[in-house]
Amino acid sequence: MRKNETWSTENNNGLIAAGIGVLLLTMGGCVGEAPRPAPTMTQDQVRSNADKAFDKLKQEEKNHSGASGSGSH
Repeated sequence: MRKNETWSTENNNGLIAAGIGVLLLTMGGCVGEAPRPAPTMTQDQVRSNADKAFDKLKQEEKNHSGASGSGSH
């Protein structure tokens, strides 16, 4: 029975050491990654995107009005 207890203790120590190793590697990988800067948009890009979205909305409204047939608006 003494032999069994020794194996169990050694096994637990090995699992603990492996767990700590994995934890350290994971933390090291996260720390080593450089943060990426947030993409910046110019006012012209924002205005262009807004214009495109507005044109798309107008087109969808036109398609919706034409599809209803009755024009009850």
